[in-house]
Amino acid sequence: MKKREGLSDSQCTGQRLRNRLKLAVIATAEREVQKHEMQISPHVMTALADLTFKYAEELAKDVELFAHHAGRKSVMVDDVLLAAHRNEDVVAKLRAFARSFTKSKEHQPEKKRKRAPNKEPDACA
Repeated sequence: MKKREGLSDSQCTGQRLRNRLKLAVIATAEREVQKHEMQISPHVMTALADLTFKYAEELAKDVELFAHHAGRKSVMVDDVLLAAHRNEDVVAKLRAFARSFTKSKEHQPEKKRKRAPNKEPDACA
């Protein structure tokens, strides 16, 4: 893919993420519309996709803050569950997903970490 002029790598990545989420939301909305034999305006679908992205951005900020507050640099499952605590259905689905994820991790053999070779500092750096 070509990099758009004037955009940094992180901006390009953010734009790609936004576009992919938008397509996923619109596809989900279209499935639901067909399932319930309804009609929905393309403008409404676009607005729904934009709202979903903004909500996801805020949720990500909250999750990062929870991890930081706990003195960690990495986000854990508990941070996500805490951020979603207002919606019991979402929390239940997240817990089930987390359990299935940890079960699949348990069945994998543990990998040994390799030691990084000692490198001399580069004089050019």
